[in-house]
Amino acid sequence: MHARSIIKGDLHYVGVNDRITHLFESLWPLPGGVSYNSYLIDDDIVALVDTVEVARFGVYLRKIKSIIGERPIQYLIINHMEPDHSGSIRLIKQYYPDIILVGNKQTFGMIEGFYGVTGERYVVGDGDCLALPHHTLRFYLTPMVHWPETMMTFDETEGVLFSGDAFGCFGTVDGGFMDSRINTDRYWDEMVRYYSNIVGKYGNPVQKALQKLGALPVQVICSTHGPVWTGANIAKVIGVYDRLSRYDADAGVVVAYGSMYGNTEQMAETIASELSAQGVRNVVIHNVSTTHHSYILADIFRYQGLIIGSPTYNGQLFPEVEALLSEILSRDIKGRCLGWFGSFCWAGAAVKRLGEFAAKSRFEPVGEPVEMKQSMSAFTQTHCEELARAMASRILRT
Repeated sequence: MHARSIIKGDLHYVGVNDRITHLFESLWPLPGGVSYNSYLIDDDIVALVDTVEVARFGVYLRKIKSIIGERPIQYLIINHMEPDHSGSIRLIKQYYPDIILVGNKQTFGMIEGFYGVTGERYVVGDGDCLALPHHTLRFYLTPMVHWPETMMTFDETEGVLFSGDAFGCFGTVDGGFMDSRINTDRYWDEMVRYYSNIVGKYGNPVQKALQKLGALPVQVICSTHGPVWTGANIAKVIGVYDRLSRYDADAGVVVAYGSMYGNTEQMAETIASELSAQGVRNVVIHNVSTTHHSYILADIFRYQGLIIGSPTYNGQLFPEVEALLSEILSRDIKGRCLGWFGSFCWAGAAVKRLGEFAAKSRFEPVGEPVEMKQSMSAFTQTHCEELARAMASRILRT
């Protein structure tokens, strides 16, 4: 166990996997599970970086003790207070009563509020350091990536960045935790989905954090979720977060729709078919009732164009469409092109409501909205194709 836990030098991985929780934050599906990562610096005095979700504490404590035995832990560095990472603080304090908690001013109010834990503190500001006998740890405050207390810790001795939730992704770490020991293919899409749903609103703070950390000689990224990143993957991981936080996107269109009886779905299929005919290779269709919104949001972050359709439902938008629009607005996504379409039986409201969303979103409107009464006709098909052509023209000229 001891040798297998080593990341670099005397730095160890002591994180745990969660293959049971179905929804992250009770919202986002975890088909591949999730890891809660914690790290141990086995210097002459021991420092622990972040903890894990409290239900996994027994496994977590065994991992720690397999490395340090009955030696004490001098410091607990708390980069992020979300309970999936701070949940074991109270129990760690019980097992190691003399441990010194390391965090910033925002951290300690949350510790008392969540866990009622007090004791000796080491309060750090931006750029402050903590010297262990063989490691120098420097702290960088990164507020709103994605909570106000978040910070990152850089081990200047080993070139290791403990990045909190930044650079994280969904998915357990199976067998090995190092990117060099596992096939990482499945993590890249899950990194985009993780960013889009968890961090997506905070593009500007992420950009500020990347600028602050840009000059550091990072050789290893130790996030709180997903693999430990090394080598060429360092630039790739940072690149993913950089691009997403700038709201940069590929040429492509997401067609997201709700449909009760298939009529609005026919409009979506017509639009998608014409987009393809016009040369848009990346066309993704999502039925909001069957695709979890976390995947739709990830694709909206991924592609430049968005066309949304909804039937009128009780004089309003279809409920799942309305929920998706709320989620889009809450992420403050920028730089997208938007088209919309809707249907009704006897009194139309969907297209009007989608227009209200368009004004709030500040996306660039493209083409003319299409409104269909009852079912598809040649007239409706023509206007759906015109909307698709307008979007294709806009997307392909950039």
